[in-house]
Amino acid sequence: MRTIIRSAFIVNEGKIITADLLMVNERIEKIEAGIDLTNSGSYHEINAEGLYLLPGIIDDQVHFREPGLTHKGTIYSESKAAVAGGITSFMDMPNTIPNTLTQELLEEKYAIAAKKSLANYSFFMGINQNNLEEALKTDNENVCGITDDGLYFNNDEGILTNYPEFLEKLFSSANTLVALHSEDDAIMKRNTFKYRKRYGEQVLFKIHPKIRSEEACLVATKRVLEIAKKYNNRLHLFHVSTAAEANLFEGNIPIREKRITAEACIHHLWFSDKDYEKLGAKIKWNPAIKTEKDKNGLLAALLENKLDIIATDHAPHTNEEKSRNYFQALSGGPLVQHALSAMLELFHKGKISLEKIVEKMCHNVAEIYRMKERGYIREGNYADLVLIDINTKWTVTNENTHYKCQWSPFENQIFNSKIVKTFVNGTLVYDQGSFNKSSNGKRLKFEKHR
Repeated sequence: MRTIIRSAFIVNEGKIITADLLMVNERIEKIEAGIDLTNSGSYHEINAEGLYLLPGIIDDQVHFREPGLTHKGTIYSESKAAVAGGITSFMDMPNTIPNTLTQELLEEKYAIAAKKSLANYSFFMGINQNNLEEALKTDNENVCGITDDGLYFNNDEGILTNYPEFLEKLFSSANTLVALHSEDDAIMKRNTFKYRKRYGEQVLFKIHPKIRSEEACLVATKRVLEIAKKYNNRLHLFHVSTAAEANLFEGNIPIREKRITAEACIHHLWFSDKDYEKLGAKIKWNPAIKTEKDKNGLLAALLENKLDIIATDHAPHTNEEKSRNYFQALSGGPLVQHALSAMLELFHKGKISLEKIVEKMCHNVAEIYRMKERGYIREGNYADLVLIDINTKWTVTNENTHYKCQWSPFENQIFNSKIVKTFVNGTLVYDQGSFNKSSNGKRLKFEKHR
């Protein structure tokens, strides 16, 4: 199968060029202006004049909920929403039921994705204080990394950054990428006691960033950074939520040379504590969305390369699970369909360039995880691509949202850019509202040495 995209503005590796792109089967065959196919047999042609072609977005932090929590989302439903948002590859967290704490359970998730996922996929191996030996068996070339993220969702005492002795054991023995959630349990418990004493069960959602506070994040992050630096291991910090934390990271090191990397998430870049009044539980995430100063500081840290990538922490819950009081409402929300659109909105506001969006959502994710043949628009790479119209307005509604939970924190938001087409391994899987379910994504592959 051959497809040629004509006259697109190709955004790649710090430049925007106008060129044609030829895909043959799963790969990018050629990139140049005026590709001549006169005597080369049949092909499908797409006129992309005026449209922008980006590498497919790679999201390194999602909770697609399968197995065990499929009333919230499934690998099929959430990968469908992802490709509608231009995300062609995802990495999923281990807090499914059962938790992904053995190599056997890990491979069971890969088997589900091979049959159901419209996007390319990888799954993190879970790690807690009881399965270190099992987690260290993880195959670097076939698994994105190991993480504790989400494994404490019914037990806040599981966050590994609170256990320095265990971190010493982990970093002294791991040879893979370790990705961690960073908040201090003791500080959060103290804050919870304080506000519960003041308000009882009627704590307002705007108190969330005071309970899961800047101090709680900063103390835990400083602790884990100190230990990781001692062993020079590969540490990746998920969802940095404060400007103070972001400034702990170095921005003047080439991405391939960094041993410690970190990310910002869409919700921390878009919302602030001012939005709790209107949205309440819909923007209750852990770590919490914090101040306007933090929101602006995270974006500045991205532009200064202190923060390396942008992720979603896509974590759907049902409307009923989000309609409870503060202590009972579950943390997290759906984001994969609207993440790129939100970043393009920041582009329209002059806050970030298209080239920098691609660097942070495509190139750097591939580099951090040492991903093979993805993340760039290059001849020979897999043809993971997203075609966007940056000048078409649309409004987010429940009717045009593809998450299984059927709601979005962006409901009624007007975006000025629209995803037109998404290609996964050369196959057009999303086309202006229509989906091609005839092929599935592939298991992501990585370099052996991290």
